[in-house]
Amino acid sequence: MGIVWELDFYSRPILDESGKKLWEVLVCESPLEAGQKPATLFRYAQYCPSTQVNSLWLQEALQNAIAQAPQPPNEIRFFRRQMTNMINKACEDLGIACEVSRRTFALNHWLQEREQVVYPDQPGFQPGANPSVSYETTTPQPLPDALIGQQWAFVTLEASAFAEMAEWEIAFTRAFPLEILKLAPDTKIPGLIIFSHRALALAGWMSGLELAFLKMDTSTTKPRLLLETGLSDRWILANLTTPQLQAEAQGFEQAKQAAQQVHFVAVQSDPEAESFAGFWLLQELNLA
Repeated sequence: MGIVWELDFYSRPILDESGKKLWEVLVCESPLEAGQKPATLFRYAQYCPSTQVNSLWLQEALQNAIAQAPQPPNEIRFFRRQMTNMINKACEDLGIACEVSRRTFALNHWLQEREQVVYPDQPGFQPGANPSVSYETTTPQPLPDALIGQQWAFVTLEASAFAEMAEWEIAFTRAFPLEILKLAPDTKIPGLIIFSHRALALAGWMSGLELAFLKMDTSTTKPRLLLETGLSDRWILANLTTPQLQAEAQGFEQAKQAAQQVHFVAVQSDPEAESFAGFWLLQELNLA
């Protein structure tokens, strides 16, 4: 899918000389494989005065980033929905496709890093939480027939196993290096494997949905496992109808929490298969 950039353009907890919040654009290359080295991924940061916050300034900043990057992006993704119009305009004028996405893992980690070690050292730093990003909560829908498997199971893999992911036989996949999160090699990464005699077709359908994360939903009287995709779509992956299934799902959520919300979804033809029709490494982000 070429080079993908993750972008954030928003105010920071820093006041300029006039007492107004300083803005900043952050751009980083999106890792697409588990084996990519974080140090090799392109990054660009530039502060913006509050008086110049517009699509023209952003367009010029992106031109500066492109001039410094090894390769220009084929696509730009961003998570702040409220910035959609401005980012769309800047990218459109540059001829770059862009979209709101919940798969901005590298950017989210970099932003947290800057909030901890960069912004506090800046003159005018004002501690305080940035407003969170609101995503519309939609009613979960039944899975399309094309996405229904015959069987599924909760599993775990140690974080160290993903270092060899490039050697696995996988038809459809998206991943990122766990090195970004500095997870210990023996960290248990929970996952869900879906088995289907139509595994390749099912994985093909799933690859077009932009998987965001899996989550146990206890907001109803009957707990269920939800698959979140795209910007706000939610699908009922499984109804947790027995105490055993509910306990397994709770264990899945606990393992997610211990692994910084990292988890995976995989598709195989059957439990004996040695290849994957699909494998997606995911992280449930607390976007802010």
